[in-house]
Amino acid sequence: MYEALLKATPEYQKIAESLRTPGPAALFGLPPAGRALLYAALQKDLGRLVCIVTPGEAEATHFADDLKALGLTAAVFPPRDFMLRPVEGAGREYEYRRLSVLGALAGGRLNAVCVPAEALLQYTVPRDEFLRNTLTLKPGMVYNREALVARLFAAGYVRRSQVDGPGQFSVRGDIVDIYAPDMHQPARVEYWDDEIDSLASFDLLTQRRDGSLEKIYLSPAREVLFGSTAETAEALRGAIKKARGKKRTAMEKATEADLAQLDSGLMPEAMDKYYGIRYPQPATLLDHLDSPIFVLDEVGGIRDAQKATEYRRGEELTGLLEEGVLCPGLDVLYQTMDDLAFAAQKQSTLLCENFLRGMNEFKLKDLINVEAFAAPNWGGDLASLREDLDPLIAQGYAVTLFSGTPKGAAALTRDLTDKGYSVSMSRDVRPAKGIVQVLPGHLTAGCTFPFAHAAVISSRRHGLDEEAAAENKKRKKNKNALSSLSDIKPGDYVVHQSHGIGMYAGIQRLEVQGAIKDYLKIQYSGSDVLYVPVTQLDLLSRYTAPGDEEKVKLAKLGGTEWQRTRAKVKKATEEMAQELIELYARRRQAQGYAFPPDGDWQNDFETRFEYDETDDQLHATAEIKQDMEKPYPMDRLLCGDVGVGKTEVALRAAFKCVMGGKQCALLAPTTLLAWQHYNTLLSRMEAFPVKVGMLSRFRTAKQQKETLRGLQSGSVDIVVGTHRLLSKDVRFHDLGLVIIDEEQRFGVKHKEKLKENFIGVDMLTLSATPIPRTLNMAMSGIRDLSTIEQPPIERQPVETFVLEYNDVILAEAMKKELARGGQVYYLHNRVDNIESTAAHVSQLVPGARVGIAHGKMTEEELNPVWQHLLNGEIDILVCTTLIETGIDVRNCNTLIIEDADRMGLAQLYQIRGRVGRSGRKAYAYFTFRRDKTLSDIAQKRLSAIREFTAFGSGFRIAMRDLQIRGAGSLLGHSQHGHMEAVGYDLYVKMLNQAIARAKGEPLQRDKSECLVDLRVDAFIPEKYIADGPGRIEAYKRIAAIQTPEDAADVLDELIDRFGEPPESVYGLIDIALLRNRATQLGITEVKQQANALLLYKDKFDMERVKRLIQGMPMLNTPKNARRKRGYLPDRLNSRKFAVAIDIAGKYHLDGALLDGHRRCPSPQQIIAQRLSAAIRQARRVLIDNIGKDTAAQGQGAFGKQVVADHHNLTGLATRDKRIGNHFGTNSKNATNELRGVRRTQALFELMLELFDLRMSAGKVLDLPRNIMLAQVRMEGASGQIV
Repeated sequence: MYEALLKATPEYQKIAESLRTPGPAALFGLPPAGRALLYAALQKDLGRLVCIVTPGEAEATHFADDLKALGLTAAVFPPRDFMLRPVEGAGREYEYRRLSVLGALAGGRLNAVCVPAEALLQYTVPRDEFLRNTLTLKPGMVYNREALVARLFAAGYVRRSQVDGPGQFSVRGDIVDIYAPDMHQPARVEYWDDEIDSLASFDLLTQRRDGSLEKIYLSPAREVLFGSTAETAEALRGAIKKARGKKRTAMEKATEADLAQLDSGLMPEAMDKYYGIRYPQPATLLDHLDSPIFVLDEVGGIRDAQKATEYRRGEELTGLLEEGVLCPGLDVLYQTMDDLAFAAQKQSTLLCENFLRGMNEFKLKDLINVEAFAAPNWGGDLASLREDLDPLIAQGYAVTLFSGTPKGAAALTRDLTDKGYSVSMSRDVRPAKGIVQVLPGHLTAGCTFPFAHAAVISSRRHGLDEEAAAENKKRKKNKNALSSLSDIKPGDYVVHQSHGIGMYAGIQRLEVQGAIKDYLKIQYSGSDVLYVPVTQLDLLSRYTAPGDEEKVKLAKLGGTEWQRTRAKVKKATEEMAQELIELYARRRQAQGYAFPPDGDWQNDFETRFEYDETDDQLHATAEIKQDMEKPYPMDRLLCGDVGVGKTEVALRAAFKCVMGGKQCALLAPTTLLAWQHYNTLLSRMEAFPVKVGMLSRFRTAKQQKETLRGLQSGSVDIVVGTHRLLSKDVRFHDLGLVIIDEEQRFGVKHKEKLKENFIGVDMLTLSATPIPRTLNMAMSGIRDLSTIEQPPIERQPVETFVLEYNDVILAEAMKKELARGGQVYYLHNRVDNIESTAAHVSQLVPGARVGIAHGKMTEEELNPVWQHLLNGEIDILVCTTLIETGIDVRNCNTLIIEDADRMGLAQLYQIRGRVGRSGRKAYAYFTFRRDKTLSDIAQKRLSAIREFTAFGSGFRIAMRDLQIRGAGSLLGHSQHGHMEAVGYDLYVKMLNQAIARAKGEPLQRDKSECLVDLRVDAFIPEKYIADGPGRIEAYKRIAAIQTPEDAADVLDELIDRFGEPPESVYGLIDIALLRNRATQLGITEVKQQANALLLYKDKFDMERVKRLIQGMPMLNTPKNARRKRGYLPDRLNSRKFAVAIDIAGKYHLDGALLDGHRRCPSPQQIIAQRLSAAIRQARRVLIDNIGKDTAAQGQGAFGKQVVADHHNLTGLATRDKRIGNHFGTNSKNATNELRGVRRTQALFELMLELFDLRMSAGKVLDLPRNIMLAQVRMEGASGQIV
């Protein structure tokens, strides 16, 4: 609506007219928000691309956000730091962002580009070179796969076994995965011979495809493209040949190290300095634009920013030239301000300033003055909005209101209509006096245009845009997709459920009994080696060493130590389960207060939150509110990393408590955190009649007294404080909720005191330690847990470098941060010499204010340091890893870590998250000292860090390590020790079982207890999945199959990612299903020996046994058994008697089944025991030729076989006179009877098993195709016949 009013004004028409010819016109009087509205109108009106040049990246981002809200497709082209010095690894996020803008421009997908002056004047890949390396692929197209791979290498892509970031590709058989910098999601290309069969996008985390694509554009992945290493080396040597004299010597020196690397077939990381050699005709972003509307926004600001940039660059280049890293000819990297002025003359240019300033370097063709005013953002309060609206409407303005989310827009429309305004939500409403148009979206600020009688007002910003929110939702879905073994490498520690901690030594393929299978080789103490079949991968879990990896003790195979450890941990988990369950019961009995449901004020309070909530936040808030509305006290733990928005969730609970007429106390561990919370509360509650007080050392005695009186009388609603709140003089009028922040930092005594002080009060505890999902599931029935894992969208990735420690580079990095008004964390993790490090830093950066913080300082000493840092009075903080738990300092955006190779990845990930928390670009430098002997583990870590800069796999490892740390603080110290003893995964499994036992729930059989060893090829060939970690991940997925549906899903995924699986992979899946079915039937092992199949069963179901006895057919009892009645009971035939005795022996039943027995005084004690001994001796029953068609045939064959076999029973019975005597004088009778027993016993077992297994197994198990059930052998342990 405002656009139509603007276009009708002479001022607008004058601007549009001046843009029809080349040369600059100057525009004055518009505030930045007004200019964004104007640029959007011009773009839509003239249909040309707008290029907006700004002084810095923050302004460019604001413009891009505003233009997107106004319906344009806009992008920021950021500056990047050229990599000129040799570094080991670096994140390329900024290079990829630049390339993605160039790709979008080439494909005509952008209406506007916002570019900081520094980025515009940096050289980039020339347009024709970019287009030459851009390729379009479509299904049905014929494009040789090898040619595609060669093309990708030439375009700067890196080949990986699995794609996990931009600029990478991978090849697996007929499938090529590619992630171009300008793609939202990576693409999967499937070949049929040389023809492209299909194109689809896929999800990075699960690696599964999620939608088909009609075509894909592959743009280059580097700005400096040389092709292969050989071509690159040739180009450099050619340039050296052309140089003469001193220049040649300098160039030889500057290229020496890189040439050595190229000759060995490696492409160096830092190739930017060869830009001038590669592209004799340098190009900038402007060369990629066709007749744009060229806008220089804030010319004075651009001039100043460029002056500072050029000075900084000059210093940097001088240093590099002196060191010989660069030489003349290798310094063609940037244009200057003069080039910008020249470009402005050639293009249709608009020079914009707020007010008139000199622009001497430009020949202006026109001066346009337009008067407009910035309108303040509306904070969500209807009364203040009406104060702004009424005068505008009285003057006949048409007003457009941007009100955040579509939900918010609908609510606002209703509210304003109720108040009598004429409101429309339509985008193309006709402008009229006094009309209010309400639209979803946010602008940086609003603007009033008096000359057009139009005004635009925006609500406060800033949350996720829809694209990012959709991305986030996608990411959320798959957070459990990563399994603990997927990143395993030889040399990592693993835990085997039955054998303890060992070291993984790789996958080995062995041929056993004619079948080929893969085994995981695990080394144990001494020279012991265990081969674990891949079908039993679920017996293994990764072991993350709690402290120093070198101190991990490997278990001894066959030793008793591991069994003792497990027994100890089992006992501990059972005690813990018991404690937890008692605690839960006690809490359920206590009387609490049920808060009323949410009212209007609660909703109003929540809509005033200026960011968009993440799904996790909303979910946690809902859980907490439900608990508060129940009649018993809440005890909920809210876990989440620092900066994921726990505080907002807690504030909503506090507000609900106050609305319910109760008081709320917020407890923080340090004075400073309490102060931060107090200020947050004041700003969030300012629009509501809620009184907030604070008790801590930051308040005077008088203020504290007032607060205490207010608490007692009930006039103070919310109080924030440190443990001062637990003092005796603090009395509440009516306390309803206690919120404890950073629970892990309170001592046990404090916690106990809290529980005593606040019986029956709702408690919400916040913990900054990230607790993994698996553990909260184990605990969820006991302590209510909510987790927030989604971080608010990071607006800027952290530019990460891994490099050898170098004073010059680090000094440069620190000076660069201070030059832009930021602050630096310098991490030196040794307290003993931290002072000398601080002195060294002061020498590197003269004039910088350096502070020190470490863990041995008391809170009194640390507080002023944090305070100074927050106030910007410290430039560089030299500190230990203490900053992990510190407070949020948004202005610290450069992080330098000494000896990064000595720190765990998790810690590095955590600490890196301390920078990059504002809208500014952040830098992290991980340094190491290249010692002659870098320890093996340090080397492993370094290579991991190098990968980690790309944010792919390192992210997973870090999350993995966090699990052990998180669990420790949740469970308390003693449990933490137990968890370290058996490893995290196994501990969680044992705890789950203990809790189920304590609750009396039936235990689910764990299929990892069933072993299957069949002669069937079961492995994944290298030609199907080439890389080790990928194969292990696939094995892990197959081992986890539970149902036929799971099997279908896994097959689907394998076909999707790797193409049609070979037969040996189907064998793996069959075995996984077989294990599951066998577990359900209580079978612990299915084994094949020669042509026999052995089934081991651990328990009998007595009820089924009895039913089987009832329905069993008569057996042929021996003739003499009928003649001699002396040893048989009158009312029991031999069949039932024999079975009964055997059962009695096995199960020590009472004599109920033997009621009719007259002559045996105590059959259970004597006969049963002897039979039991006999059975123990003869454990094997061979069942021959079980027919495949019916069980009946099986019985017949089986009966004959039993009679014919096992003569050792005869001998045994003859030797044992007592049994003989009991059965009469003739020991032959005893033997016959024993045979009957044996036969009957085996028969009902056979029926039990084979009815179940054979009848269902024929269908369900489909015992792998090449196994014939010719012979089945059943056996068991400890005297139980199976």
